[in-house]
Amino acid sequence: MAAKKGNLSINSENLFPIIKKWLYSDHDIFFRELISNGCDAITKLKKLEVMGEYSFPDDYESKIEVIVNPEEKTLKFIDNGIGMTADEVEEYITQIAFSGAEAFLEKYKDKTNEDQIIGHFGLGFYSAFMVAEDVHIDTLSSQKDAKAVHWECDGNTDYTIEDGSRTTVGTEITLFLNEESLEFCNEYRAREIIKKYCSFMPVPIFLSKANAETEYETIPASEKTDKDVVVETIPATKKTKDKEAEEEKVKIIKRPVALNDTTPLWTKHPNDCTKDEYLEFYRRVFMDYKEPLFWIHLNMDYPFNLKGILYFPKINMEYESIEGTIKLYNNQVFIADNIKEVIPEFLMLLKGVIDCPDLPLNVSRSALQNDGFVKKISEYISKKVADKLSGMCKTEKEEYEKYWDDISPFIKFGCLKDDKFCDKMTDYILFKNLDGKYETLPECLEIKTAEEKAAESATDEATGEKVEAEVVDEKENDAAENPDEEPAEKEPRKVIYYVTDEQQQSQYINMFKAQNMDAVILTHNIDQPFISQLESKNEDIKFQRIDADLTDSFKEEISEEDKKDAESQAKSLTDIFRKALSNDKLEVKVEKLKDESVSSVLTISEESRRMQDMMKMYSMPGMNMGGDMFGAEGETLVLNAKHPLVQYIFEHKKAKNIPVICEQLYDLARMSNQPLSPEAMTKFVARSNEIMLLLTK
Repeated sequence: MAAKKGNLSINSENLFPIIKKWLYSDHDIFFRELISNGCDAITKLKKLEVMGEYSFPDDYESKIEVIVNPEEKTLKFIDNGIGMTADEVEEYITQIAFSGAEAFLEKYKDKTNEDQIIGHFGLGFYSAFMVAEDVHIDTLSSQKDAKAVHWECDGNTDYTIEDGSRTTVGTEITLFLNEESLEFCNEYRAREIIKKYCSFMPVPIFLSKANAETEYETIPASEKTDKDVVVETIPATKKTKDKEAEEEKVKIIKRPVALNDTTPLWTKHPNDCTKDEYLEFYRRVFMDYKEPLFWIHLNMDYPFNLKGILYFPKINMEYESIEGTIKLYNNQVFIADNIKEVIPEFLMLLKGVIDCPDLPLNVSRSALQNDGFVKKISEYISKKVADKLSGMCKTEKEEYEKYWDDISPFIKFGCLKDDKFCDKMTDYILFKNLDGKYETLPECLEIKTAEEKAAESATDEATGEKVEAEVVDEKENDAAENPDEEPAEKEPRKVIYYVTDEQQQSQYINMFKAQNMDAVILTHNIDQPFISQLESKNEDIKFQRIDADLTDSFKEEISEEDKKDAESQAKSLTDIFRKALSNDKLEVKVEKLKDESVSSVLTISEESRRMQDMMKMYSMPGMNMGGDMFGAEGETLVLNAKHPLVQYIFEHKKAKNIPVICEQLYDLARMSNQPLSPEAMTKFVARSNEIMLLLTK
């Protein structure tokens, strides 16, 4: 064929420089595009063979070769796929954005599976011009009696096409790199990029360096194949008394090793995968040698094709600092890490791979077109995770409990970010109680309070017979206070008590245990917003920290006359404590607590404390950020009327040491609630020393 001149079919000569410079944000991505094109070419040829339109040579093995040549500043991409005729080169290569893959699928739409073809845009080839000042193509079509074709272009709109010299079916693309891109003909850099983008492409990829010295390896003769090139035969050694005879060995030219895994684990059926395979895949892909807790294998063919594996690493640190990695693939071609349109935000805390050939990618494959289909994929992934977790809770409760402390921040974060996930998981959230036992939310709500237990077991002191105790709920209180209003239909809210610091709140915990009351332990930062969300979604539930109030369970029952005395005593003690502490807003209550060893307790209402915590978190003005938030609204000092110190204060109101005792009782109550500020702690220590000195006199 005589040399022929032509002109690239584009609308404007200004378009080509833009494509060369801006087609892809990462210039190294041309490796992925050219290798993907080679994979498509091989896939097409295999389909033709299946349909009886082509026969492979006996020794055919599909492969893609990448050859770097630093001396000549070139890169070669060679495949043994379908190849192209001169007409196809002009049709597919010279028409920018004409997709050969699309044309092939249209031609064989009734005979082929579209999901296995990678390319769709027809622009991948032109990524070569981002790094090359000249590109050559040598190709030979699989069509009968086809002639080899040579095409070249120097990065302008002109090209040359003529007869070529290739003798085997397939395509060889040669890039003559520009000076700014010489790094890509470095063997180690090329290996790094291929590993990044092509680790799981469906065709073996081999990398070599042009004119490199031949490498050899020695193997047992029994392991030699017909394709090995034997350089030397090493005779077997004779057997001696002390040593077994070694078999004959051969020295061969080192076998090429593919850089990629053509059948990654996610392409297999979950039933065909072993635990060791899942762990080895995790270590290899994420370079993490800490064993994951468990994993979910996604395997879906309808209504869209999606496969993948999500691993749950240990994530018991603060959820804000967790960094996961979800790698997104399209037909085993790496697209990007953590694409938020596909992967729900809370799953970004995990590690895993997702392969979805149906994703509507944009031209660079690195982002997604705005498509409602993408949202469905995201919802499906979220649903599968919820199904896996809820299934574990139902059928493998003990294993689920083992994982809970590690995965709870992730699950709670997911509930906060995704309402549907929250709805599916609400009944499978675990709460650890004061005895270290894990309970679901429904189980927590089934546990009887001390009042309910007392009501069930109450007996008449005179007869010893069981009686029904009266329990007054919030609804009845409201009716008594507003007799003209219709009673509310709502049931009283069920209170779930919780602990945020087992050591700091130990006094309250001991009081709870003494009354056979229980609480759940919520120590993570995410727990506060999480329980607020649970309350908003479940109006019959209220979470209350154990130091928010003292229930009737802790108090002795007193007569109406004693109540009047207590009120009078409280008024008197309030004046004494306010004066001693120089705090005229301090709320004081006097109660007869069952535990005589408790002298004073500080409570802060749940609403006030949550507001204080929020203000502190956001450093809002007006807050004392040194940690001393006492004396604020909602704070109440509860004094035990049965304790000797409280009785002493009441009986010796004007004694010289009363202010010191008041300050000490108050600080002791504060310390059982949360740490004192540095200033308050300094005063407490000095005062404690002063009190001890008094004992020596």
